[in-house]
Amino acid sequence: RNAPLARDPGMLRRRMGYSDPTSSKDLLGNRSLCFIFICAFGLVTLLQQILYGKNYIKSAQQFSRLKGDETGNWSGPINFSDDGSLKPARNGKKRYLDSYKGAYEYNSTACKEFRQDIMDVKVLTMVKTSDLFERWRNLQVCTWEQNKMETDNFKASLSRCCNAPSFLFTTKRNTPAGAKLRYEVDTSGILPVTTEVFKMFPDDMPYNKSQYKKCAVIGNGGIIKNSKCGKEIDSADFVFRCNIPPINDKYSADVGTKTDLVTINPSIITERFQKLEKWRRPFYEVLQNYENSSVVLPAFYNTRNTDVSFRVKYMLDDFDSQRGVFFFHPQYLLNVQRFWAVQGVRAKRLSSGLMLVTAALEMCEEVHLYGFWAFPMNPLGIYITHHYYDNVKPRPGFHAMPHEIFNFLHMHTRGIVNVHTGQCR
Repeated sequence: RNAPLARDPGMLRRRMGYSDPTSSKDLLGNRSLCFIFICAFGLVTLLQQILYGKNYIKSAQQFSRLKGDETGNWSGPINFSDDGSLKPARNGKKRYLDSYKGAYEYNSTACKEFRQDIMDVKVLTMVKTSDLFERWRNLQVCTWEQNKMETDNFKASLSRCCNAPSFLFTTKRNTPAGAKLRYEVDTSGILPVTTEVFKMFPDDMPYNKSQYKKCAVIGNGGIIKNSKCGKEIDSADFVFRCNIPPINDKYSADVGTKTDLVTINPSIITERFQKLEKWRRPFYEVLQNYENSSVVLPAFYNTRNTDVSFRVKYMLDDFDSQRGVFFFHPQYLLNVQRFWAVQGVRAKRLSSGLMLVTAALEMCEEVHLYGFWAFPMNPLGIYITHHYYDNVKPRPGFHAMPHEIFNFLHMHTRGIVNVHTGQCR
């Protein structure tokens, strides 16, 4: 006997192998929404790329925009090959001045555009290193002039935040006996200014605001090698150097010999001179290379630096040296760190060079920088050593050297400091 037909139509259709074409209607709708969303996202991304491309092309075109007779001496652009050397670019645009007679005037159309090319790079990551080098090379054909308004404004900002003429070093005036010095890094550590410590401080700051007309701050970068800038450096009214670098006959043609203030990192004393716990004369003889220059140490950076920094003062007193020994004021260094953090230099520790440049800007009317560079190649794409006297790299992540140099290039462009990266005439 046949079973009765199911009264449920849906059951009947399933038994007969039929399916409801509308049963997947919701699923199809979800797929459609997903597909529409993906298309919209792709369209937005495409528009962003188109807009970015237009801006990039516009920026690239600015490189080659010269007017009138100023185009006469321009040759083809430069590209970097795999081995770091330079070769002509393929696109044929006139972007790099290969040879020229003399220098372009500061206010010429070309120089204004070259300065703008540098200022258009707001952050270092906006461009490739080779692109930054090209913009910097282009600017080198222009004379440099100090922009009095820009310089005065920058100095005013430094005066408000840092005030080197009053607080660069610890003195009896800004750090009285009985005071408590808080360390720059070990902020939980406090050093009581005892009578013995107080005796080591100068009565007051030895330098005044804008005391010197022309100052030279010498970095130790390999960029200064073969520069022949020694005579030019020695002609400055005041010369700053970093971390007792060699200035003997082997290097003096490039770096000069004149020294008025030199920093000493306590780690150098620890590693090279056994913390001055044994023989002290080798260290004393190294300092003799700098004639009567003063030395400055970050004695209050952390607790480890204090004793070894104080030993430098004791040693020089034992040798009856008239050399001035100063200690960076920890609050000054903290303020300098905060100031440059706002400018985009964020690092565990600022370099000694940047500290000296900051102080020089308040002490001097005009500041020139030599030996400051943070890249393995010079602006022409030729590989250089890290220092002019060796190729020892710094500890990774400790300094933010590329960002420091990037700020210097901007300051050069604005007429605040003169950065020298080529040969001196």
